[in-house]
Amino acid sequence: MSVLLFWTEPFLLLPLLKIQPIIIVIKKLDKLVLKAFFAPFVLTFVVVVFILLTQTMLKYFEDLVGKNLGFSVFAELLFYFSLNTIPIALPLAVLLSSLMTFGNLGEHHELTAIKGSGISLLRVMRPMFIVAIFLSIGAFFFNNFIVPRANLRAYSLLYDITHAKTTFNIKEGTFYYGLPNYTIKVNKKMPDGKSIQDVMIYDHTDGRGNTKVILADSGKMYTIYDDRYLVLELFHGENYSEFINDKAKPQEFVRNKFGKSKLVFNMSSFNFSRTDINLFSSNKWMRNINELHSDIDSLNREKDYTTNGMRTNLPSYYAYTFRADTAKKANNIDLTKWIEKQKHYAEPQKHEILSLAAGQARNVRALSQSYSERIASNERDINVFTIEVFRKYTQAFACLAFFLIGAPLGAIIKKGGFGVPVLISIVFFIFFYVISITGEKWAKEGLVEVSYGMWTANVVLLMFGFMFLRQARNDSALFETDYYAVLFGKVKAVFARNKN
Repeated sequence: MSVLLFWTEPFLLLPLLKIQPIIIVIKKLDKLVLKAFFAPFVLTFVVVVFILLTQTMLKYFEDLVGKNLGFSVFAELLFYFSLNTIPIALPLAVLLSSLMTFGNLGEHHELTAIKGSGISLLRVMRPMFIVAIFLSIGAFFFNNFIVPRANLRAYSLLYDITHAKTTFNIKEGTFYYGLPNYTIKVNKKMPDGKSIQDVMIYDHTDGRGNTKVILADSGKMYTIYDDRYLVLELFHGENYSEFINDKAKPQEFVRNKFGKSKLVFNMSSFNFSRTDINLFSSNKWMRNINELHSDIDSLNREKDYTTNGMRTNLPSYYAYTFRADTAKKANNIDLTKWIEKQKHYAEPQKHEILSLAAGQARNVRALSQSYSERIASNERDINVFTIEVFRKYTQAFACLAFFLIGAPLGAIIKKGGFGVPVLISIVFFIFFYVISITGEKWAKEGLVEVSYGMWTANVVLLMFGFMFLRQARNDSALFETDYYAVLFGKVKAVFARNKN
């Protein structure tokens, strides 16, 4: 196909080597198209990454607020998650920018002038098609090598942030549960940030509920040793303790008054610490293709081990079906004599035999169900890891598929800007996303082959792309009302002719 060929021309004949070098001649037309493509591509790519990053961060918003971990920690988290969104943002940016590029060329009649000079649409699309190929290749390597490492660091950091305690902050009139084994309530905090009034503290260190209570009229609250310890100095208060004795004796209540008391709390649990990232490296999102294939091989060996174990253990529960020795004996038994012999058994003996058989059947069912669930779980895990392998290819190929939709579709609608292209891009992206999620779900459950489930969305996009390309080459007015008016008139005429 001409769309796949570079513009080449002879450069110099080298008689000694008999080699004719080939060079790529970038004409003014190619420069025009590429210049019109890269500006909206960069803009839309940044916007899509920002939208996807915002949507991702909103899911963990409640786990991130109030931690006071500093700007550097959250900046690192945003950076890693932005890398995570690139494989999804890149195809959408290609679709939107190609739509805008050819929509602008068509809207300003530049595409008409180019076609009028004898240059085909495929020739105009060639430089962008080459760029789309390189973007697909780059997306594959980025998805295979960069994204797993970014996921490893992003989710390990997110785990540490979500498990870090919020900043120590006691609010007026509410109970604070952040300190281990203590619940504190302060009804009033003074403007100096240290003095407090009307303090209530529940001590749960004994593990016996609210049996120890401390009340104080006033106090001071401050930290020492680089905020590693919290000190509460309480003034003019009382200690209430309840001791639960035997049922024969009444409960004892003890009350002690104090003029000044000091409590020291360890604040080490509020410090932010990093977990070893290697603990998360076995997750499928943190693996490249080679590592995923290794995991799949391990899961297949585990499945084979489980299957062989089932074949080995199940025959022992069957008296005749699977056991060759008992089957051989059963073939030599006269069935008529055996039935007559059973009539002489007493009812208790028959009940015992039936109970034994029922128990044996229940054991067979339980063992078979256990093996079946383990094998089904292994198959599901194999499908999940295989899906991640195919995802790295399908997300990269989606750049090329979206380009084959966006470029001819932009030439058809002849509308630039962000209005119509954004609307069409959203429709096709949602369509692609729904098919991808459905195929992935079916592949995970084993309803279809993983390859079919993962590649269906791209194949459907390619079909639309080739259809739009054919319509664009024929200058079809696919999105104009006159086109559908004429089509409706033809259909109406056909029905009228049949009626007559």
